[in-house]
Amino acid sequence: MSKLEEFQKFRAEMNAEIQNIDNKTIKRFMALDHQAYQEGVLEGKIKELLGLACSMVLRCDDCITYHLWQARETGASRKEVEEAMAIALIVGGSIVIPHFRRAVEIAKEIEWEE
Repeated sequence: MSKLEEFQKFRAEMNAEIQNIDNKTIKRFMALDHQAYQEGVLEGKIKELLGLACSMVLRCDDCITYHLWQARETGASRKEVEEAMAIALIVGGSIVIPHFRRAVEIAKEIEWEE
């Protein structure tokens, strides 16, 4: 199983567990997170690229993996993802480099539009 497949399986299993927690705050936050990435004034692809760049600057590898996959699902090309990652590198500086490496590793597993 690839790293991307492992991540997707783990995420789905844990999200199901989280949905079973009877806590209004958790449910509202999860709903808000989902809603934030829906089509609006900005198209979903742009929101996912923003999420990717922010996740790289914040150095969250799970978030980076998620936004890479979602960027692909919303129609982003590999070149668009690379530009978003370049912006993250400029904004975040050299501390982003280890996360950039992991992002490139995950991106290699994804079939991208040209």
